[in-house]
Amino acid sequence: MLTWALIFLVVAMVAGAFGFWGLASTAAGFAKVLFVVFLVLFLGSLVVSMTGHA
Repeated sequence: MLTWALIFLVVAMVAGAFGFWGLASTAAGFAKVLFVVFLVLFLGSLVVSMTGHA
C-alpha cells in the first residue's frame, strides 16, 4: 500500500507539471487518503508495541 501512495504522489506531481489539473487532484486525493491510513496504522502499532500486548 505504501508503494501505491508513492506512485500516486509521483503521478500527481507529473500531472501537475504538465497541467492535467483533474488528474493531479485525483491522484493527490488518493495519496492523502493513503497517507492518513498509514499514519493511523503506524500510531496503532506504536501504541500496541509500547503497551506490550503483542
